[in-house]
Amino acid sequence: MSEANVTPGVSEANVTPGVSGADVARWKAALPSAFSLTPRQRALRLAGGAAFLLWLGWALWLFDITPARLWNGMSGLFTIVRLMIPPSPGELWGDILRGIAESVAMAFLGTVIAAVLAVPLGFLGARNILTATLLRFSLRRVFDGLRGVDQLIWALAFVRAVGLGPLAGVMALAVSDLATLSKLYAEAIENADRRQAEGVTAAGGSRLMAIRFGILPQVLPVMLAQALYFFESNTRSASILGVVGAGGIGLQIAERIKVRHWDEVAFIILLMVVTVGLIDWLGGKLRRRLIGGQGA
Repeated sequence: MSEANVTPGVSEANVTPGVSGADVARWKAALPSAFSLTPRQRALRLAGGAAFLLWLGWALWLFDITPARLWNGMSGLFTIVRLMIPPSPGELWGDILRGIAESVAMAFLGTVIAAVLAVPLGFLGARNILTATLLRFSLRRVFDGLRGVDQLIWALAFVRAVGLGPLAGVMALAVSDLATLSKLYAEAIENADRRQAEGVTAAGGSRLMAIRFGILPQVLPVMLAQALYFFESNTRSASILGVVGAGGIGLQIAERIKVRHWDEVAFIILLMVVTVGLIDWLGGKLRRRLIGGQGA
């Protein structure tokens, strides 16, 4: 490539073979934004960065987040961690085991109730099953409303309604998961292959049979896999619901934090981690078998 074809500022090594420096110069003149930021883009980025810094400073001032408070908080946290070592089950270790078993049972019951009820609701919320737009839209908005309320709020409401104990926790988990699973099931049904359902209908089957034998076998493994994942997640959530009186190991944690038995709190936390990890491992193996992950 001759020197006449190389534009100043563009080295010969940086020019693609077959493309002259004049071509690059023309492209820069025609599309300057593809090679560098325009003054307007630079100004917008600077304005955006300044606005973010102002918002961050306002948030820090609003919440009174200062280096002194952070340092004192971290010092207190290190003191608690030091008191947690070594972990100890204490004298009431039987109550701890019962609390863990109660949390797992709450998670299981809540997930099963939500998963079973979410199957028909998922079909009703699917576009390819329920063709009435207004009814489907209304049902989807109900899902959004139920899903918008946190499980802890549901637990507080059910504790007030049915009293203290695991029943309130099971109902809180079931209601919260029902909306989420219904939405996930509806999306899975909408993405199912229609040809299998059409084949059942072409063979003389009714619409209900087309759903039962054409769509349900496709989405059932996905539904079961999602229910297993929610069971793992609910095991963690059930441990927190006990703090508001909804049963489970959370009550044991709250009682020991009040009397500052941090070694027993550490033991409960480790037991929770082991329990959730075991459920996660078993649930992962089951999900892989259900969705065919091992063959893949």
